[in-house]
Amino acid sequence: MNLKTRIVIIDVISALFILLFVYAALTKVTDYQKFRIELGKSPLLNSYARIIAVVVPGIELLISLLIAIKRFQYYAMYLAFSLMAVFSAYILAILKFSPYVPCSCGGILQNMNWTQHLIFNLGFLLLAAAAILFYPKKTKVLTLE
Repeated sequence: MNLKTRIVIIDVISALFILLFVYAALTKVTDYQKFRIELGKSPLLNSYARIIAVVVPGIELLISLLIAIKRFQYYAMYLAFSLMAVFSAYILAILKFSPYVPCSCGGILQNMNWTQHLIFNLGFLLLAAAAILFYPKKTKVLTLE
């Protein structure tokens, strides 16, 4: 695969992550009360609901910003991969060990069941892995020039 094609693929994946994380963060912030309450119902997160309700949208926005800045994009994709891995592990833990399955997602994602949400997350994990693998070896900063 030539360099130009790889850069286009990385740019598309980056745009998808920015869209996902900004949308998710803004949904959480605009309906903060619901998000915090649902986190409080989680058997795994209830003790940390207040801090998570602030930190998670902040992390999503920060990763989006870093992905948008070419200089940090490569490393930000590792952060995006890690965050999606954490979200996926949380979904697996809830599905496996919790009698109650809280939903703290908003917007379009709230219409998915937990299995669909897990598949969605795993798809984004694969996209992040692809972007990392497609990155040129000689440089961590991409340009079409």
